[in-house]
Amino acid sequence: MTDRTIKHGDFPAGEKNGGFDVLYHNMKHGQLATKELAEFVRERAAVEETYSKSMSKLAKMASNGSQLGTFAPMWDVFRVSSDKLALCHLELMKKMNDLIRDINKYGDEQVKTHRKTKEEMVGTVEAVQALQVQSGHLQKSKEGYHTKCLELDRLRKEGAPQKELEKAELKSKKAAESFALYIEKYNRVGGEFEQKMSESAQRFQEIEEAHLRQMKQLIKSYSHSIEDTHVQVGQVHEEFKQNVENIGIDILIQRFTEQKGTGKERPASVGFEEYMAALTPEGGKKTRAKAFRIPGLGKRDKEPDSTDSAVPEALNSPLEVDDEGFVIRADNTQNDILSFLSI
Repeated sequence: MTDRTIKHGDFPAGEKNGGFDVLYHNMKHGQLATKELAEFVRERAAVEETYSKSMSKLAKMASNGSQLGTFAPMWDVFRVSSDKLALCHLELMKKMNDLIRDINKYGDEQVKTHRKTKEEMVGTVEAVQALQVQSGHLQKSKEGYHTKCLELDRLRKEGAPQKELEKAELKSKKAAESFALYIEKYNRVGGEFEQKMSESAQRFQEIEEAHLRQMKQLIKSYSHSIEDTHVQVGQVHEEFKQNVENIGIDILIQRFTEQKGTGKERPASVGFEEYMAALTPEGGKKTRAKAFRIPGLGKRDKEPDSTDSAVPEALNSPLEVDDEGFVIRADNTQNDILSFLSI
């Protein structure tokens, strides 16, 4: 690295000796650069915040994915990956905000440094102003001297009277003396200006070098933050790819069968059966016939006769009642009734 020092000769004074103004305003421009850097980093932080929110929305979308079918478990892989990416960019946003605070802190220190430098360079400002004043006087004196010399030459060429020539020579001599005096003053003020300007130029260079070092350090922090985030994002993507590979098709199908399976029992084999009449009615219930009743021949209606002697015997024997409450009589009783009707 070549050592380069700002010198007065690098910024020629020119007619208005503006080298000091160039260096001073360049120092002030450092404040503008600091503010613009803070704005840039703030915008980058907003970008990262927006990206993080977008990834969070994707994670929510993945968590709301359909749980139907064999593909359903894959949505968890998307959700986890999107959540981690959202956290990566959220962390980068926080780092950008921390960097903004560091930049603003440096900006405050920078303002104090510039204010102090301005106070220290009051002597240089005065030297610049004095040189500008003497430069104006010197230029005016030079023009006056040249004018007087030209007038004297004209009178000599025209053969003017001796008296006029002597008068013109006197004016030319006085103008030369005045011009020489202003040259001496200018050189003296110029020497002071050069000394002050050299000191100021050295101070401006120190300030500028410190400013550039600080700015590069801030940019380095910015770069490292982004680099770290990119490494984390790469790890998340690698993890996502590995998770997709680890969940094979057979695993997806097995999970589906475990969650949606209805049982492992198989239907029993059925063989051909010959038809056979059932010995009992369907349901195992006995069919009970209702007692046959002839109007007028009921127990309450008929007159007592010799057949009523069988009633006590019937009462002594157990009676069966059907589902509707009718008494079931023995078959011989029905036969008696039928024989009675046939008489």
